[in-house]
Amino acid sequence: MKIAIIIIRSLLGLLFLYTSISFFLHLSPEAETTGNFKAFNVGLMASTYLMPLAKSLEFLCGISFITGRYVTLANLIILPVTLNILLINFFLTPDNLPIALFVFFGNIFLIFSHWENYKSLFVAK
Repeated sequence: MKIAIIIIRSLLGLLFLYTSISFFLHLSPEAETTGNFKAFNVGLMASTYLMPLAKSLEFLCGISFITGRYVTLANLIILPVTLNILLINFFLTPDNLPIALFVFFGNIFLIFSHWENYKSLFVAK
């Protein structure tokens, strides 16, 4: 189980680092968008802070996953981003759904593998 946690955590970390660095440094060309996803993407890019914020969070959580430090916190921070990735790919671009499923369920797997650290969040005092 420990090896699976390290593999999933490392793969997610590398994926988050690649996408965030690629966004900031414009390493890969933008994919051709059509239809509803194009309208959604134009709206995202119109907001000057939303995509840089999400990519900054991906970068920080990617570093956390790679180094293995603050993974419990990084799982909670990146959860809304992975949920958005899943829903966007489910409804607008189903071609990329396998990667989105891996990212979302990988995050859920890491949350449940560190469940002991989260128990105190759900204790009513």
